[in-house]
Amino acid sequence: MYENLLPRFLRYVKTQTRSNPESTTTPSTQTQVDFAHSLQQELEDLGLEDIHYDSNSGYVVATLPRNTTKEVPSIGFIAHMDTADFNAENVQPQIFENYDGHSEIQLDKQGMYTLNPSEFPNLKNYQGETLITTDGSTLLGADDKAGIAEIMTAMEILLNQPEILHGDIKVAFGPDEEIGVGADKFDVADFNVDFAYTMDGGPLGELEYETFNAAQAEIHIQGKNVHPGTAKDIMINALQLAIDFHNQLPADEVPEKTEGTQGFYHLMDFNGNPEEAQLTYIIRDHDHEKFEQRKEQMMQIQNKLNEQFQQQRVFVNMYDQYYNMKEVIAKDMTSVELAKNAMLDLAIAPIIAPVRGGTDGSKISYMGLPTPNIFAGAENMHGRFEYVSLQTMEKAAALIVKIAELNAK
Repeated sequence: MYENLLPRFLRYVKTQTRSNPESTTTPSTQTQVDFAHSLQQELEDLGLEDIHYDSNSGYVVATLPRNTTKEVPSIGFIAHMDTADFNAENVQPQIFENYDGHSEIQLDKQGMYTLNPSEFPNLKNYQGETLITTDGSTLLGADDKAGIAEIMTAMEILLNQPEILHGDIKVAFGPDEEIGVGADKFDVADFNVDFAYTMDGGPLGELEYETFNAAQAEIHIQGKNVHPGTAKDIMINALQLAIDFHNQLPADEVPEKTEGTQGFYHLMDFNGNPEEAQLTYIIRDHDHEKFEQRKEQMMQIQNKLNEQFQQQRVFVNMYDQYYNMKEVIAKDMTSVELAKNAMLDLAIAPIIAPVRGGTDGSKISYMGLPTPNIFAGAENMHGRFEYVSLQTMEKAAALIVKIAELNAK
């Protein structure tokens, strides 16, 4: 049933599809366009219908028509094609069968990089399973090519087993999730389903419908640079002013000191010289009121520092990225309850908790299509220590099938 899942996944991760935040095109890289067309061909080969590539949004969309006469909700399954900002060239996945749950896994030949349960305790959850890892030089790309492989495999199962009754099912594979713009142009009307799921979560059982509210702040600081020997009462060191700005934010409200639903400010980039400096932050909070307060605090710091110089030296450019999809999904929990019941039918323990992040489903939900997030299996995403369990991917594919089946009942 799952014989094509692993080779499909390995083929996907060996295809470079890293997104580019500096690009002004959609998708942001040609490699994603090429990958999208290869997925389009694969969907055609499987036998799905109404397959098309939306050049405006970068999404490949296809339909598995209903095989039941019942009037049941239509469902969508979505995954993203791009990988994160870590080396994605020449990905060489490694396969470790029947992992014992406690041994160290050496990734590279030199032994510089290892997966050690003492550092990555989740490895203990995979005793007896087949793990796919990197070779230590790249990320793996299970985020989110595991999701794509699982959706493809589930569609293949449903096509090969017509006795499993289901309603209309749509699938969509899109670009640029990792740079936060992937769902901006998603065509909800064209997708035309009652609710959807992103297959973009982590370990087995994750079912998420609560995310951060998110914004990004880009701060430009204009200094005044003169010779340091004659700088008294004249120089305005942009680097020092940048430090002053940062130090006025709450020191404990940073990612490394927060958990659960606690929000944070995260300094992503800091560069410059005494003449000018730039800082980039992301701002996150599950609570919308606190989220707005965090943004207001940034503006207050800007105003306070500018008042000291009686002129504008600090310029804050801030924009929202996505919102907490719970505010939409909580109005109708049908999609969450269906996924939860499907997990229970498969003896998968649902893990329902707020996401300390966001998914394309955050934006898509606010476009009017409720879209919670389901596990795809990736662990240690976005770096050389990324890995995924083949058995978890199989269960994710089985879950898609079960959701379709229960929906038709």
